[in-house]
Amino acid sequence: MKKILWLIAGIGIGFLAAHQFNQTKSGKQFFKDLDKRTKEFGDSLVDGYREREAELRSAIADAK
Repeated sequence: MKKILWLIAGIGIGFLAAHQFNQTKSGKQFFKDLDKRTKEFGDSLVDGYREREAELRSAIADAK
């Protein structure tokens, strides 16, 4: 139970710190760049998934 309280407290403190940091000019730029990189990473995962899915579908079609 004590560990859960520490986890919740840590999440809350981290959220407050991030919120305060986002109020600064450098903080806004940091989160803007982080959002951009996260989106690019997600897009790369989706592209890789779709490529692999196409490969597997092709292999299944060739096997039939």
